[in-house]
Amino acid sequence: MADIRLLERTLAQNVAWNKARINFLARFVVALIQTKTVNLSQVVSVFAGRAQPASHYKRAQRFLRFFELPFAEVARLVARLAAQPAPWVITIDRTDWYLGETPLNVLLLGIANEGVTFPLLWAVLPKKGCSDTAERVALLEEYLRWFGRSSIRFLCADREFVGLDWFAYLRREGIAFRIRVRANTKVTNGRGQSVQARRLFRQGRIGEAVLLKRARRVLGQRLFVMGVRLARGEYVIVCAPDESEALLEEYARRWEVETLFGCLKTRGFCLEATHVTDAERLRKLLAVVALAFCWAHVVGEWLTRHKPLPLKKHGRKEVSLFRHGFDHLRRILCNQTCKAERLELRRVINLLSCT
Repeated sequence: MADIRLLERTLAQNVAWNKARINFLARFVVALIQTKTVNLSQVVSVFAGRAQPASHYKRAQRFLRFFELPFAEVARLVARLAAQPAPWVITIDRTDWYLGETPLNVLLLGIANEGVTFPLLWAVLPKKGCSDTAERVALLEEYLRWFGRSSIRFLCADREFVGLDWFAYLRREGIAFRIRVRANTKVTNGRGQSVQARRLFRQGRIGEAVLLKRARRVLGQRLFVMGVRLARGEYVIVCAPDESEALLEEYARRWEVETLFGCLKTRGFCLEATHVTDAERLRKLLAVVALAFCWAHVVGEWLTRHKPLPLKKHGRKEVSLFRHGFDHLRRILCNQTCKAERLELRRVINLLSCT
């Protein structure tokens, strides 16, 4: 394993943990990047030292089981690594998978940044299926305690995140949002009659966005509504408490959390490979993965500042910033045999010095 003493010192500047915990966190983050998986058996196989893998495995289990991880400190470090001044565009979404017949269901909130979401906080739901209003409110209340209402520019969410009580909560708290509603959601028309939202946009040209005049009543609230009819017959209808000609573009920031989920899963750390099913332990494991993800993305940003990524014919970069940084980190961490690689490791560790 690479010499990670500088990484330990850098992490110690940002999280007030004891030396042993910092040492283990640094080892864990490095091992996640080297092995490209959250499977503990594979992660601990690259831990350095005289101890047997079984001992490292037990230490990892103790970390996830007993350590009272200060999630607020992790969230603040992630926010600093995002390197964006508040107020932020906040995304909220859910991802799930199964371990055998056991559902693993994660509700996550983060900062939309450079095409991907930086994960701030999350909850492991003890069930399968959609989140409910109480679970969303609890997550958002935790965010507000740590960062304050003024840190939110607006919140983006998909059709799962609708409901009378949820919309009432957001309006009561003064939180702006861009939330997509289902095509059959009841919306008042120009005469004050409640009709299915799709009826207000079905006469428009395909692909042409329309912002309805005046606020309309949607799920008990007076909201502005913008929609578009797609060629395949689907409608994208977004509502917000404030009027904006860019509602659909602003709502599109929601897709950045889907990019994050891809990075946490198959395109990065293979989150579905975990055998951790206990909700609190999985929550702690996600904190370590979040730090590893942020480090990779920050490295990707740093690399492209020195040498921009080439664009393909479709106009997109050949790899994402995360993948660019992730591959660079793996190459360095897995090849510490020469002075140049050791020097490069110091450089990329210093990128975490955001205090």
